[in-house]
Amino acid sequence: LYFAITTLAALVMAGLVIDGGAALATRERAADLATQAARAGATALTPTSLRDAPADLQADPTAATQAADAILTDGGATGAVTINGDTVTVTARLPRHTVILSAVGLTNISQTATASATAVVGTATEPEGG
Repeated sequence: LYFAITTLAALVMAGLVIDGGAALATRERAADLATQAARAGATALTPTSLRDAPADLQADPTAATQAADAILTDGGATGAVTINGDTVTVTARLPRHTVILSAVGLTNISQTATASATAVVGTATEPEGG
């Protein structure tokens, strides 16, 4: 009985370490994909907003959605894209299944992350030393 309890405890601890690490890595990957997709979407600007006043940049909803979806698909994720003027927000969902914790009934550790990107004009940095 002692051996069985100790073995089960060791299995659960190994599962927490291995699958817990996998969950954290998946969360980080989902955040990275959401950021990349939001940036790709924010660069898909309407031609008229580029010709008019640069302060009034607008994302092209169709092109921004296509660009963001392409990044998500290439990364193995699914998600949603929301466009509000010059800001593109992407929610990425990355599937992941457990390796060890599935033995105790926990099989899904999929992760979700959201990121936004806004189109800007020019730079706002000051030169060093001055």
